Amino acid sequence: MKQILSLSLLLYFFFLSSCKNTSREKEAYSKTFEPTWESLAGNEIPEWLMDAKFGIYAHWGVYSVPAYETEWYGKRMYQIGSSIYEHHLKTYGDPSVFGYKEFIPQFHAENYNPAEWVDIIKQSGAKYAGFAVVHHD
Repeated sequence: MKQILSLSLLLYFFFLSSCKNTSREKEAYSKTFEPTWESLAGNEIPEWLMDAKFGIYAHWGVYSVPAYETEWYGKRMYQIGSSIYEHHLKTYGDPSVFGYKEFIPQFHAENYNPAEWVDIIKQSGAKYAGFAVVHHD
């Protein structure tokens, strides 16, 4: 988990420093947004984002442990008859006994190298990046 946080912070500061905000954009960031379409529609998309054209979002989480078919493993392993359910049954046993939460202690990220990820993202030409670390989990 410390490594995931390290990468997130590294990426955040890298891309934050590479974005030149106008005073108008800085003012927009200080506004309070309400959970309505009207509130969102009243605000402009930052110029740097409009000019960026290319960014990268990655999904990485506990579902990487079984690494089978999809990041929706945690949901589909409980859907009787699905290919993931059948795989889970054969590989780990009944999901009621070996559930999704059993994968959590196995998620070590031992080969995780945040500096390498930043280099790859920079070399790709991406202007922004982000991680969905709790998309399903």
